[in-house]
Parts: sequence; structure tokens; C-alpha cells
Amino acid sequence: MAENSFDIAVVGGGPGGYVAAIRASQLGFKTCVVEREHLGGICLNWGCIPTKALLHTAQINHLLHSLDQFGFKADNVSFDVAKVVKHSRDTAKKLTQGVTHLLKKNKVTVIDGHAKLAGQGKLTVEKDGKKVQDVQAKHIILAPGARARTLPHIEADGESVWTYKEAMVPKEMPKKILVIGSGAIGMEFASFYHDMGVEVTVAEVVDRILPAEDREISDFARKTFDKKGIKIHTEANVEKVDKTKNGATATLKTKDGKTQQIEVDKVILSVGIVANTENLGLEGTKVQVEKSHIQTDEWMRTGEPGVYAIGDAAGPPWLAHKASHEGVICVEKIAGLSDVHPLDIKRIPACTYCSPQVASVGLSEQAAKDAGHKVKVGRFPYRGNGKALAMGEDSGMVKTVFDETTGELLGAHLIGAEVTELIQGYSIAQTLETTETELMHTVFPHPTLSEMMHESVLDAYGRAIHF
Repeated sequence: MAENSFDIAVVGGGPGGYVAAIRASQLGFKTCVVEREHLGGICLNWGCIPTKALLHTAQINHLLHSLDQFGFKADNVSFDVAKVVKHSRDTAKKLTQGVTHLLKKNKVTVIDGHAKLAGQGKLTVEKDGKKVQDVQAKHIILAPGARARTLPHIEADGESVWTYKEAMVPKEMPKKILVIGSGAIGMEFASFYHDMGVEVTVAEVVDRILPAEDREISDFARKTFDKKGIKIHTEANVEKVDKTKNGATATLKTKDGKTQQIEVDKVILSVGIVANTENLGLEGTKVQVEKSHIQTDEWMRTGEPGVYAIGDAAGPPWLAHKASHEGVICVEKIAGLSDVHPLDIKRIPACTYCSPQVASVGLSEQAAKDAGHKVKVGRFPYRGNGKALAMGEDSGMVKTVFDETTGELLGAHLIGAEVTELIQGYSIAQTLETTETELMHTVFPHPTLSEMMHESVLDAYGRAIHF
């Protein structure tokens, strides 16, 4: 049984699990990963990566229909849905193979199956209902991930009503769709299908789209999507979806109490996630689960000695990079490294890859005020930036929030072209505990979109040069 005995066993091979396993092996721990479906998890196979491939394809399609502004002409532009989907799936496949290689390179044992806790320091692994093997480990890290939440009154059937999986592999492009939910995933799908020529309607139960973002950014996004032709209903409940011969009829109840029916080919459910905490053998342990999420301390330790939890199953924010970072922190704490620090979730950047892109880190303006800060806020528009104008991307904004007394960068909120790349500059600034003074004294290259980051900081203190 020696081959089944490990220092660290990781349950789940997603961006939290496989990163934790690699870091554990680097630190000299004998490590295994138990994965029941596909290495790389939902993010790599059915989330972050393949959706970005789809969105890039949609961006190309949009550009091909906007060539005139750059002096080009293209006639009879068309696309092959099967090839669009194939590019997305091939991208995911390449990275899955990459994860397999990385685990092998780092001498991590990969066990194919579903793992359950089976006593202190023990796991039992099954595949297709049959026992594969038992695993012993001094430390067990749970990284089971999450799945799409469904609505009790709206059944996802894979035909008229889609989850994200069906929405990523359409056999043909629908003419009309309804997206239920306007968070990051919902707006990414709305953006993809709209830029591929589909008539898109979005229904959101709260009073604004992208509700996790700064309200000013949400409002800017709403106006932009309205202008693009995406129909958005906020404070609207989808009371029912009736399947029809050619698609579905959705009944919406709006904030004024009125109802209306929308005829569409497909409905996409995008209403959050549920952690995969069932069937993990948590019963009879001291692991606490609340609203499907495993409760942990700042070092990812659960109430059960030797058992840890990371990633989506350990609570929000539900982001791949958060899961990976938690995995590293967890393992390094187990190893007793002196320079390991708890994760500050306020410093985790969030990105939405719709068109326009949205990115943020830290506190929104309102959250900063609610936390007792007296704030200084700076803004700079894309239309004032030379690189943005040259790119034909003059719609967007960079917003920064500072503590008036200390100069601490409390938050940054961006909307526009390539902001998902720009946001990391502010993330680094927060990690280094940079104040407005250091940011003002930093030289930003010209001409770049990043200059707007500098100008926004300057604007917070009445010193903006170019606007």
C-alpha cells in the first residue's frame, strides 16, 4: 500500500487543486491529485479559457463588420459555427494536455476517480460506482469546485433552456436568445451572441447589470449595451419559460408589476453557482458547510484536523486565480514557510470579458464610503487617450478611489478595451501598499492605454493633464 500513501492528497484537479499539488511537490511533499472528470476543472475545460476563445472570435466578427472605419472593405463576411466551436474546444484541449504534462513533470500522482473522506487521513476513490483504491494522506485538500445554479421553476433541458455548457457549443447560431442573469458569465454570453449577430435580451432581478461592480461602471456598461442593441430588463423576474415548437416563450414580470412575453430560440441560465460539496464524505466530520460552501479559516483549514478546502467550494469570490492563490497559501502554511500571508479578498482583481471589458480591484466608491473612508475619486475617459482613439476604441473609463487622509489606493474600476490586462497594474500597486504619490511619480509609457491609469490618479487630486 506504499504507493497509496502520500503527504498531501488533493481532491479536484481544477485551477485550485492542480496548482496546490504542483506547489506541494515543489516543497518536497509526496502528492497526489484525485480528479473524477477532467484536469483543469471547469475553468479550463468549460469556463475561463474556452469562453475567451469564443469571445475573441466574436470580436473578430464584430471587427470584420466595422472595417470601413479603418479604410478596409470586406464583402459577404460569414462564419462557420462548427469551426468557431472547434477553435474553442481545441484551445481547452491543449491546455488540459498542458496541465497533465505539468503534473507529470512535477512528479504528482494523478488518480482517476471520485474521492470521499473515509476516516482521519483517509480517502476512498471510486470510478463508475466501483472502488478504485484507498488513499492515505497526512493532509487532504478539498478542491471540488462548483456547478451552475439552476432555478426550481425553470428546467435546463439542453435544448430550449441552456446552461453554460450548451451555450458554449451551439450547433447553429440562434436568431434570438434570452440570458437570465447579468453577472460576469451572463454578460459574456450576451456579448458573444450579440457580436455574432444574435438578437439578445437580458433579464436581471436586481436594479442593475454587473451588480458586483462599482455602480458608475455598471451604469456605463448599461448605456453601452443599450447603444449596441442588447435589450436589458432590470428588476425583472422570469416567472416561467414555456417550451414551444421552435424555442421558448419567457414570461417576465417587471418592477411595475406588469408582465410581458418574449419569444426566443434559446434561454441561457446564468444565475450563479453551487459548490460541489455533496458526496465528499463530510458527514460525521467536523467540516462545516453553509449554503453549500465549506467553512475555513484564513489558512484554508476546516474544522476537521488535516482537512482543508480551497477554491469555489470554499466561498466567494468564485475566481480561478483566487483558487490557485488559496492552493499555494494552504500548502505553504502546511510546509511552515515564514513568509506566507493570508489572502486579502479585497485585493483580488475581477475581470469580465464582454465588449466592452470590465475589470476591478478593491473597494467600490460606495463600499469605501460605507467602510468609513473619506474618499478622493479620479476618472479618465477613453476618448481622451491617443492610443484608444488610434484603436477605434474611444468608449470607456478608468476610475480610481483613494483614502483622502492616507492616500491609500482603495479601489480601481475600469471599463473599455483591454482593461482586463490593465487592472493588474493597480493590483500590484495595492499589494505594494502604494499611495497616490508613488503612482503620480511613476512614468507611464506613451502612447499606451495605461496612461489613463496615471491620468485617473492625477484627476483624483485635481492634477489631470489631458482632460
